[in-house]
Amino acid sequence: MKVILSQDVPTLGKVGDLVKVSDGYARNFLLPRKLAMIATAGKEKEAKHIKAVADAKKKKAVAAAQKTAEKLTNLTVKIKAQAGENDKLFGSVTSADIAVELTKAGYSVEKRDIQIEEPIRELGQHKVKVKIASGVEAVIKVNVERE
Repeated sequence: MKVILSQDVPTLGKVGDLVKVSDGYARNFLLPRKLAMIATAGKEKEAKHIKAVADAKKKKAVAAAQKTAEKLTNLTVKIKAQAGENDKLFGSVTSADIAVELTKAGYSVEKRDIQIEEPIRELGQHKVKVKIASGVEAVIKVNVERE
């Protein structure tokens, strides 16, 4: 059965794609969840329009994400933590700590989008990747200071 996807399906395709699937998969999974619609001549034209609108939205989202990434690249986040001798922290700075500071600075970033390569356990300046959107990342500076 040929169907037109009305939402992105990870293993199948993107919005507006015309795909051929088994009848059972279409009837039991895709159609009840409104992930797809049965392909007809009129629906194919509608699907092209849906795909064009979805592509335009994605381009706008990526452009906005790139602007945010440029702003974040220039940002330095300051975190105060308790430290012992030799500038070693009691514990570590986590992605949740960084997310809280970014929220205070006016950026809404989920803690799961912050990628710390290795745990931050020392005072000083560290670089951390922040995933903003699919394919758009920014590297921010985290300055850990003694409390």
